[in-house]
Amino acid sequence: MDANYSRYASKVAVFLVLVTLLLGCEKTESPQRFNATDITGANFARDFSLLDQKGRLRTLADFRGKVVVVFFGYTHCPDFCPATLSEFKSISQKMGESADEIRFVFVTLDPERDTPPKLETYLKAFDPKFVGLTGSIDDVSTTAKEFKVIFQRVETTKPGRYSVDHSTGTFVFDKLGRIRLFVPYGKPAEEILEDLQTLLNE
Repeated sequence: MDANYSRYASKVAVFLVLVTLLLGCEKTESPQRFNATDITGANFARDFSLLDQKGRLRTLADFRGKVVVVFFGYTHCPDFCPATLSEFKSISQKMGESADEIRFVFVTLDPERDTPPKLETYLKAFDPKFVGLTGSIDDVSTTAKEFKVIFQRVETTKPGRYSVDHSTGTFVFDKLGRIRLFVPYGKPAEEILEDLQTLLNE
């Protein structure tokens, strides 16, 4: 009888230990916080140094205290760029006053055509608060390389006419200037909005 009780007590003890461990695991597991890909701590997309649409030199440090959303494209882009900027406009409108704590930044991959005045005119069609960045071909190429953005000029049959094939993802920085998220093209605006609000509340 005592032996049976001892075996029973031992089984109960083991069961309780397992339950405790499982509960502990549940407490330490961190739920998925973001809809986009969390790239916190990545060793790329660390900074940029380019001219904005007013001709001022801008770096990531200029936006400290804001959540920064960065997209690469060009003003002659027929599809991905206007679609993404329209999505940014929609998100900004839905955020209301909180939108003042976010900076949407458009980096051109076509500096030959996208001068500061050209960027200013282009972005006003979406939101005059959007920041456009350009520079020399070397500066733009260096920035694209830092962000692991791939782009290539594609010539057409018409002289002087060309397009630019490029990556279509978006990068998001927190208020301390740290890279946090990579948002693939096509991510619903509602999910991006949720992620931005999460970063604003940190």
